[in-house]
Amino acid sequence: MTAAQELNKIVRRKLVSPLHRQQHCAMIADQLLMSSASMQRPNFTAISDNDLQTLFELYDDTFFGGRVHKTLAGCPLAFRVSKRMTSAGGKTSRWGDPRQTRKLRYEIAVSSTLLFQSFKSPGRKITVTGYECESRLDALMRVMEHEVVHLIEMLLWNDSNCSLSRFQDITSRQFGHTQHTHNLLSPRENAAVEFGIKSGCRVRFEFEGRRLEGIVNRVTKRATILVADSAGRRYSDGNHYSKYYIPVQCLKVIE
Repeated sequence: MTAAQELNKIVRRKLVSPLHRQQHCAMIADQLLMSSASMQRPNFTAISDNDLQTLFELYDDTFFGGRVHKTLAGCPLAFRVSKRMTSAGGKTSRWGDPRQTRKLRYEIAVSSTLLFQSFKSPGRKITVTGYECESRLDALMRVMEHEVVHLIEMLLWNDSNCSLSRFQDITSRQFGHTQHTHNLLSPRENAAVEFGIKSGCRVRFEFEGRRLEGIVNRVTKRATILVADSAGRRYSDGNHYSKYYIPVQCLKVIE
């Protein structure tokens, strides 16, 4: 039986009990913190690409007997901590022609922006894949579990969709997931909670020595501000604006 066939058998048939799942995850968490040069505690303040690789390998060895790595059959798998991902907690990508499996390459990316903006306020509950998480490490592990299943589906069936029953059946039996979404604190929510900045509000800011006023059009890692300007682009309200991208902490709300 090939590694892919063995992996298929595990994800199709194996049911991990809640007790074994809890024991496995506790062991993975302990080993990750002990081996990491950057993650010192569950609410860590730094994380590296190597940490993601270590976490993946721990999950593969513990839950799948290393068969995910074997099924890759030498195809590169990279890991990336992303500061630019502001809505998805994680993302698994594949490049190349699926018909030429030896030329495929994969990547698992995790959003450090969402992790680090979360768990600042004790009153804000964080749930990932249906679990209420107590720390960034909890959330990171749930994200990695989700992304590992994306990778497995790509390896075994060439496509992956977390909204479909096959994906949800695997994550439920292996990891006890009851959902495929998260409510990690987004830049938009963080801007509103911490700075009072949200779409539609008027703000004041300085840009290249000038004091400007405008309207918040969008909030991601920075706020997009529209400032009235006769030489600017015309928008749907009939007015002309110039667009500025400003860190939310540099804005002052005009009451």
